This record gives sequence, structure tokens and C-alpha cells, in this order.
Amino acid sequence: MTDNKLSIDRPAIESLLTRRFFYAPSFGIYGGVAGLYDYGPTGTALQQNLINMWRQHFVIEEDMLEVDCSIMTPAEVLKTSGHVDKFADWMCKDTKSGDIFRADHLVEAVLEARLEGDVLARKLAGATIADASAAAAPADAKKDKKNKKKGGPVVATKLDDSVVAEYQNILAQIDNYDGEGLGELIARFDIRNPATGNEVTKPVEFNLMFDSSIGPTGQLKGYLRPETAQGQFLNFSRLLEFNNQKMPFASAMVGRSFRNEISPRQGLLRVREFTMAEIEHYVDPQNKDHPRFEEVADIKLSLLPGSVQLTGSTDTVQMTIRDAVAEGVIDNKTLGYFMGRIHLYLMSIGIKHELLRFRQHLNNEMAHYACDCWDAEIKNSYGWIECVGCADRSAYDLTVHSNRTNQKLCVRENLTEPHIYEKLVCEPNSKVFGPKLKRAAKPVLEHLESMSPADLSAVKDALASDGKATVTLAGTVADGTYEITAEMITIENKTITEYTREYTPNVIEPSFGIGRILYSLLEHSYSVRPDDEQRAVLSFNPAVAPFKCLILPLSNHASFKKPLLDVARRLRTNGVPARVDDAASVSIGRRYARNDELGTPFAITVDFDTAKDGTVTLRERDSTNQIRASIDEIVDMVKNLVAGSATWEDALSKYPAVSAAASD
Repeated sequence: MTDNKLSIDRPAIESLLTRRFFYAPSFGIYGGVAGLYDYGPTGTALQQNLINMWRQHFVIEEDMLEVDCSIMTPAEVLKTSGHVDKFADWMCKDTKSGDIFRADHLVEAVLEARLEGDVLARKLAGATIADASAAAAPADAKKDKKNKKKGGPVVATKLDDSVVAEYQNILAQIDNYDGEGLGELIARFDIRNPATGNEVTKPVEFNLMFDSSIGPTGQLKGYLRPETAQGQFLNFSRLLEFNNQKMPFASAMVGRSFRNEISPRQGLLRVREFTMAEIEHYVDPQNKDHPRFEEVADIKLSLLPGSVQLTGSTDTVQMTIRDAVAEGVIDNKTLGYFMGRIHLYLMSIGIKHELLRFRQHLNNEMAHYACDCWDAEIKNSYGWIECVGCADRSAYDLTVHSNRTNQKLCVRENLTEPHIYEKLVCEPNSKVFGPKLKRAAKPVLEHLESMSPADLSAVKDALASDGKATVTLAGTVADGTYEITAEMITIENKTITEYTREYTPNVIEPSFGIGRILYSLLEHSYSVRPDDEQRAVLSFNPAVAPFKCLILPLSNHASFKKPLLDVARRLRTNGVPARVDDAASVSIGRRYARNDELGTPFAITVDFDTAKDGTVTLRERDSTNQIRASIDEIVDMVKNLVAGSATWEDALSKYPAVSAAASD
């Protein structure tokens, strides 16, 4: 659908990425394994540059505490966090072939294909409707030949306007359906395996974690971590101490995570092993303001709130972060601040502004730990793809880990004035309470102390009126129902005076999928020369480009060797990654072209004038314009261009342009 997907020659860019070894399927000579990829020299350098810029933008500028935690995680940790029970997708299976599908993706693909068929039918009939045109466009036959539609071949079949509207409404909130809802859609719209036409089973849950065992006995169950966050949470007390007990603060981590995807596809967008960069910002739940909010408050974001999605619309709203927070669209200033910082980071690496939006999670798709969440979605040829999540995880993780381990993961701060209040307090009669309840005594008391004021007041009233009350325990060492009497415990209001406040921080978590960002950037940077469609260009900005400068001789003349190596050494010494292409048997124009494919922004050419006067030419990739100056001046200029302290316009104003006709 043209409105939802970036129009680009995907087979051409995929061919380029494979041919120039940006990345390739792992274990290729053994047939490969779906969802696993190896990065080549160019892809590795590009990914590292994205990480370096992320680290500068967040870790260094925000003074975050960076950690590196274990990949292998004991099952008990992930059971406590909720991942063992809830980290799952809905899966269905072809009843005959056994092909596996992620249920929401199957429904989405089939309905999109039907909408595209409707638009095609209307165009063939000479009559279209605006809504359907906005939803779909005919499949590109050239692309379909190499990449079959996930929803099956597009067939020109006109749908009723009401059906078109219904399909659009479903697609706008596809992430809000649970397994039962997806099953109803599959049955109602007769959704089948697009490749075979066979029926599919009802959706069932599939846990996405890779399980393993720790140690030689196999008795300690573990998982490869599905996220980097848990290691940060478990080290909260150490981080707080390192930060001299000061709040708020943030920890950060870059590392590998693993998810056993049901049906890996779309290259780097849905894989089983990937690099994440995650931030855990710990904040006082009573004060979610941010001291640097004003720096981003007037940034205008393209927002897709949950309320809009539930109407069946995907129209975005343009709002400043200040207005979005003030109107309650974004929950709080800290969440808004990080959405602004995410926006600035993505702009700095080269993501196009008009191809970025922030979509709010609907209730059914919200992670089990989140109370609000926005995804930074980047538009590419596969559609709007979630690349960054920004969630308010509340106090969920610290609370559940603290309860499970009996270790306090909280903040204590001295109050400027004492806090005085009335509270219902339980006072057990130790001579009766312990002997009567035995091993259940401690769990029962803890249960009573954890009750809400209303529930504890109900127990107090029961003791006063009946002389007894019942307490039911679950999830303890002494589960069951117990009777307590007025003789065993006293519950009464007492005046409490506190000189310190103890609280469990809430967590705002920006989580970046580096591979997804990288692939989207590749598509946003891709173009072909207007005069030659066979000459592809990746227009990376210099900070992101894997190689900053190409160095090449005009020919293989012996006099070129020394200045060639000298220029390369001086650039590399100054921290500028430079690549030498001295295959002089290939024309210089061809050598420029093949390095344009790598996204190299600048090229220095050593020629016969270099031997005479020590000058070289400097070419800029996108314009193909060239200047000429001494080696010293060109090296300094490249260093400044890469650092961002100079622009190509500065270079053109300072040095004379030269004709590229002879060389290019």
C-alpha cells in the first residue's frame, strides 16, 4: 500500500547489500538458518557507527551509567519478571502442509492483499474510491516476481465499500487483537495459507524465549535473555550507590538479545538474534518532570495516539511535545523528553523526518509491565516498522524482583519536614499468634501488612463484630485459608511520624532495535544516478558512513604509491576511516561508482599533478563535484567534514572546483 510503504526498488537494494556484503544469512554454505545474519565489513562499521552515535547522544550527553550484563539468565529471574508466562506471540499452522504463521501477520498480509486487489479492480473499471486508494495500490509486478506477496498474489477483485472500510478498521488496530480475536478474524474472513489455500488452525500461544540449561547437570534451567533490561534492574541498588544515592538517574546497555521468532522474515526486521540498546531511567513516581524538558518541548512530533487508532484511522496528529504532555496525549514530561531525544537521534543519523512517526500502544498489545508506551515507527518498503519503543514500565520490575528475593530495590531520602499521618497497624500477640499459626505466622502477618487500608479495615471490623476473620494466602510457602481471632492480633489506627521517605522508582525505558534502524537507514539513503539507473548511491551522512574517505590513484604509475600511502596514513592517524582502491585496471569512474555503493562520502585522487606540486583532488559523493588543494589542506578539510565542523559548501567556497570529466 503506497501510503503505508516506502516506494523503492527493494530487489535492487537487497542485491546491492548482499553483493557488497553489508550482511548475509548466517551459515550460508550449509543452507542458512532463518532469522540469523552475519554482518560484513561495511555492515559492521555502519552498525558500530550507529551505536557510537547512540552512546554519544544518550550515555555521554545524559551522563548515564553504562553496564554490560550476562546474556544467560536463570529461569527464576524471567519467571519473576513475567517473561516465562507472558512473553509470547500467537501462532497458527497450515492444517495440511504444517507451515507456521504468526497469526496477526497472516491476517494483516491477507487483508492488505485483498485491499490491493480491490484498488486494482476499481482502476481497471475506471472508478476508484479515495479511502481504498489510500489503503492500497497495485503490486509492483517487477518486485512480485522476486518477492511473492505474503498475503498471496494480488487478484483484481472489487470489494463492497463497507468491506473496504471494515478491513481498514481492522488493520488500523491489528495489534489490539488477542488470540481469541485473531481466531475470530481468521474464521470470519476465511483467512488461509496464501501459498496453498489450506485452512489454518486456531491461534495458540508460543513463548519467544530460547531455553537452555546452566551447568553440567542440566538442573538449573536458563534462557538466552530476550532483552537487556533485567540485568540493569537487578543491579539497581549498586547503581544507586554508585550514583551517590542521587535520583533521578539512568543506566544504559548495548548488547545481544534473542527471540525465537515464529516466522522470521523481512531481512533484518524480524530476526532471532539482534543488537539492542536500552536505557532504564529511574524516576520518582510522584514527580515525573525532567530537568531538561524545555530543550525538547517545542519539537513537533508526528503522533498516532491510541484513541485515533481505535476509530479505525491511521492519520497522525502533528503536536509539539509541550502540547502533547499538557493535553495528556503523552503521559508525563520524562516520557515526552525521551521521545524528543529519540526523534533527535534518528534525525541525526539520517532518518527522514516525513518517514518517522510515534504510535501509542493499544491496551491489548501493551507489554505486561508497561502503563504507557509509544513506538518510534520508521516507514520503509515493508511498511511502518517499530524501531524504538519508549515505555513507562512503572515500578513493576523493581517491585516483583524485590518481593521475590526479599531484597529492597528502593530509594530512601531524608525529608525536609517530617511526614505525619494516621495508619492502620497490625500488632500480633506473640504468645498466641505464632504458636497458633506456626509456619504460616510470618506469611499471614506479611499478607495483612500488605493489604490496602480498605481491606485491612474490613478485617478489623470483622474482628470487632465476630471476634474472628479469615485470611487466604496464595503464592507463599503456606498457601491456604487461616482463621485469626481478636486474641491473636490487634488492628488499630496509630499516628506515624516519618523522617525519611522510602519509595520504589518508576522506570522510563527507551529501547532501540539497532538492526531495524540500520535497515531503515539503508532504504532512506538509497538512490540511483538520474543519468544511469545502474549506478546506485547510499547517501549516508559522514558521521554514519562506514568508510569516510576513499583514496585512489589515477593509474598504477609507480610515482603514485608513496603519496597514496601517505594520505591514507594521515587520515587514519586523525581517526578518519579510509579505504584504498588501487585496482588501476578498472576506470576511475567505475571505482568512484562502486564506492558510492558503500556510501563513502569523499574520495581523494592521487594523479600526475600530485608528483609535481603535491596537490590532490577531493570528490564529494552526492554532487560528484571536486576541488583541488594540497595534501595537507585536503586532509584537514576531510577531517573537518567528517567531524561536522565544516560543510561541502565551505569547501567549495574556499577551494576552486575542478572538472571531473577527465576522471569520472
